[in-house]
Order: sequence, then structure tokens, then C-alpha cells
Amino acid sequence: MDDDETPGRVALTPAAADLLRRLHDQHGDLMFHQSGGCCDGSSPMCYPAGELLTGDADVHLGDLRVDGFTVPVWMSRAQFAYWRHTHLTIDVVTGRGAGFSLEAPEGVRFLIRSRLLTDEEWRATSAGEEPPELLVRGPGRTGTAPAAAGS
Repeated sequence: MDDDETPGRVALTPAAADLLRRLHDQHGDLMFHQSGGCCDGSSPMCYPAGELLTGDADVHLGDLRVDGFTVPVWMSRAQFAYWRHTHLTIDVVTGRGAGFSLEAPEGVRFLIRSRLLTDEEWRATSAGEEPPELLVRGPGRTGTAPAAAGS
């Protein structure tokens, strides 16, 4: 993974990068798609590049660079409407995941870990649009969400 790039909307954990190396060796070029559907669709699905056709109903979130190859990450436009304020990190955990995702036979599954974009990340990924009020932080604020009432 290249560390000298401007932060984007997507990243990988080292464990996910290791798994992508193995999957790339077995299957060639790869892609991710996050549909936002129920069940398996709520996990990032890893496919051979081009096996899932993307189009106007999808948003290209960015490209993950692992060693000498790149893995594009896509999300359905409807799901992106809900998640547009978040940075997504693709991780891998033990357990059976989606039947169509390439990691399924490995006994592991990819999953998304998310956090709010920082103001700087928002501006860098949203064509200069000002962050929504939810992301605006005043002096001394850490950017964490306020505690829920009664907690």
C-alpha cells in the first residue's frame, strides 16, 4: 500500500492487504463492490475485475494499491447517499462470508470499518464542498460524536 497519497475514502488493513495478495495470485486483477443490500450485500464483495458490471448506479470510491496492483472500490449510488460522510477501511475477519465473494472458500470474510471523514478529507473528496454541520468542529473539539443522552 502506498502511504504517500492524499487520503481518500477507502483504505485497507494489513490483514486485508495480505488476503488481496493471495487472491490476486489466484484470480488476477480484482475489484470490490459494496451494494448496501441485506445479508451478503452489506459486506464488501471481492470479484475478479470486470466480473460485476458497474455503471451509472455506482460510485467509484477510489483505488486500493497493494504492491504492484490496484483494486478499484465501488459502491451503489443509493448506499453512497448514506455513507458519503464516511471513510471506509476494508478489513478481514474469520468466518464465512458471502458465497460470491472470492474470499469465501478461505474461511474469512471482508468487512467495512467506518468513521466520519475529517473536515480536510471531506474537502479533498467532495470537490471543495463545505463539510455538513455534522462534521464541522469548533476550537478544542476532537471530532468525536457527542455522547448519546443518558449515556
